[in-house]
Amino acid sequence: MKNFTSSALNLEEARYHAWFHHNDSDGWITVAKKTENGKFQQRHYKPEELAESLTNWLGEDVYFSQNTFYKPQRQIENLRQLKALYVDLDFYLFNYDPSWVLGKLEYEFFGQAVPDPNIIVFSGQGIVLIWLLDPVPYKALPLWQAIQDYFLNQLKDLGGDSKAADAARIFRLAGTINSKNGAEVHAQYRHDYRYELRQLQRDYLPELEEKKQKTKGRKAKVVRVHAVRSLHHARILDLTKLVELREYDVNGYRELICFLYRYWLCCLLDDPAEALISTLELNSQFKNPLRKREVEKATKSAEKAWSARSDKQANEIAIQKGYPGAGYNISNTKLINWLDITEEEQTHLKTIIDGSEKRRRKTIANREKRRSEGVQKREDYIKQHKGKTEQKLMELQQILKDNPKAKKTELAKLLGVSRVHLYRLLDQL
Repeated sequence: MKNFTSSALNLEEARYHAWFHHNDSDGWITVAKKTENGKFQQRHYKPEELAESLTNWLGEDVYFSQNTFYKPQRQIENLRQLKALYVDLDFYLFNYDPSWVLGKLEYEFFGQAVPDPNIIVFSGQGIVLIWLLDPVPYKALPLWQAIQDYFLNQLKDLGGDSKAADAARIFRLAGTINSKNGAEVHAQYRHDYRYELRQLQRDYLPELEEKKQKTKGRKAKVVRVHAVRSLHHARILDLTKLVELREYDVNGYRELICFLYRYWLCCLLDDPAEALISTLELNSQFKNPLRKREVEKATKSAEKAWSARSDKQANEIAIQKGYPGAGYNISNTKLINWLDITEEEQTHLKTIIDGSEKRRRKTIANREKRRSEGVQKREDYIKQHKGKTEQKLMELQQILKDNPKAKKTELAKLLGVSRVHLYRLLDQL
């Protein structure tokens, strides 16, 4: 594998880093640069545009997204491909020596507690471990997050940063400078094998395949967290889809939408700061956005409720009151009523649906299943049945002509039908 060590700002190194990571990508890739006021200036590029664009981005504090987006907005609900898992090790906070950390990783972690990473990015203060994936679609986000959390937990004693574990994360680009200490950012490329997400699950989190079995302890907790995250991800997608269906004109619902979005995102990411940033971004897309202070005030309790989910006493009290646990457990009925979701809108949503929509989908699913098993469509059956009836009527007319004095029992026998069916045919003549 290639290993750049040049001390100069290196366009070739930046391009190689971007290519190695995204050469098989599809969707939009974010490139960002931190400005003097601490905010990010962002642009989005297609994979074929990325290399050429980097000419304008070299310098201090340049980052790029590890995953891709289906539209040029770096938000969880816009994910297109999950391309990598990663752990940011801030070992400098513990005053660990970098060479000691690397040695410990090499001999105690890689190929054991975690797979051997594809890339190690030396970010100027800490390091970022990156495992490249065979691209998987956004629907795999809950499983991706479960494995991401597992890797992070294995490396937490070496400074694993839980605030850098969401799928929309950006990390420093090789060939640039960390302005905090003037250090060069460079990367070590260890191998180009792309991991399969499902195989990582089987190797490190096999309990996620045991959902139908009774599990206890840590396994049960992992399965439960994975299921809850799947629901929260689906809720977020439904909420943003609803905003899109209403063409971002959501006056009268803005505070509620932002509150739900922030709460579900906190639950999904376990990162309240990132959840608030994304909530403000969603608000900015409304035709009539709320002021930043209004969003923060209207959604503050969402973060408080998320924190309560990790509080043992709060969970015990909630369970005693008949709830599944602390936090907000909002039914579909309430969500539909609060947001005035119409029957037509429900047909475009995944989970926020009522009983009628569930039955409609079940009917469609059963119909498609019957067709796949060779059962005829109703209209085809009727058409075929009508053709058979017409054929029998023609045969009956000929039999009556040849046997004008035949009794009903004899006619039924000659036609090969029951007496009841014969009478039905006679009524149609």
